Amino acid sequence: MPFRQDIGIDLGTASVLVYIKGRGIVLQEPSVVAIDKNTHKLLAVGEAARSMIGRTPGNIVAIKPLQDGVISDYDITERMLKYFINKVTGGGLLRYLFKPRIMVCVPSGVTEVERRAVIDASIQAGAKKTYLIEEPIAAAIGAGIDISKPAGSMVVDVGGGTTDIAVISLGGVVVSNSIKVAGDKFDEAISRYMRRRHNVMIGERSAEELKINIGSVYERVQEVVMNIRGRNLVSGLPKTITVSSYEIMDALEEPIASIIEAVHGVLEKTPPELASDIADRGIMLTGGGSLIYGLDKLLQEKTGIGVVVAEDAISCVALGTGVALDNIEVIERSQINSGNKLR
Repeated sequence: MPFRQDIGIDLGTASVLVYIKGRGIVLQEPSVVAIDKNTHKLLAVGEAARSMIGRTPGNIVAIKPLQDGVISDYDITERMLKYFINKVTGGGLLRYLFKPRIMVCVPSGVTEVERRAVIDASIQAGAKKTYLIEEPIAAAIGAGIDISKPAGSMVVDVGGGTTDIAVISLGGVVVSNSIKVAGDKFDEAISRYMRRRHNVMIGERSAEELKINIGSVYERVQEVVMNIRGRNLVSGLPKTITVSSYEIMDALEEPIASIIEAVHGVLEKTPPELASDIADRGIMLTGGGSLIYGLDKLLQEKTGIGVVVAEDAISCVALGTGVALDNIEVIERSQINSGNKLR
């Protein structure tokens, strides 16, 4: 049997997950790269680079090379991918002799130019061949949905940069929408709220901590609070404030309303027979953003359809690429007939 490591990559705005056939998910790191602006030298990638956000001297910058689910900095994305591929394959001579086949997840709304950028970056990073799979399909597979059946399944994947909503039947997307409102917009909304309500400026990481620890979009049985430190915009001095889950619910009202509206829009365009299936089977929530408290309850209340959060919501997309990799020979043959799903 030839030595080859097929690799599945969930190339997310917030984090990168890497799946290796036969080994499962072997890497989960933030999509952040730290470089020296003067020399363009790569200083840190992943968690090490994330810890530098907001704490670097003038010559060092921590960059998120993916924005809103797509590549915003091609060169840095390529270097980040190369680093992660070397890390999981061990690099060295073997990787150059036996280049891996790589499957990368992309949002359902990406353009042809954006698709080409992902493929080119992956090839330059060391792939023998690159396949693209739409995130909702990978998320559905990873959540354990049998997408090959002639029955409608609805997936809402709330990631870092995009929320992908899709109705899937017979292995393909029937109706879909991708909006650039997700985890990052939640963080921005929380930061804006803190400035407006408390006159305190907080950093990106502090906003994310509030979202993870006390974030809510539906009224909790018991209010939870958290202390956070920021800079007072009046005095310019550090200040500690106590923030409640009710305040976070207010802060997130606008981005959550956009997601609910997008789900409604997809349901309105869904053929009646598939809509009936979705009413019976419910809506599947995946992605890190789906873990915010009450999103499933709120979506169920607004649509009247049962909502379930996937068991391993954060890893669903990466796990889905793994299942697709296990059937990569079938996928290669099927591409002649279905060029719109995988490339």
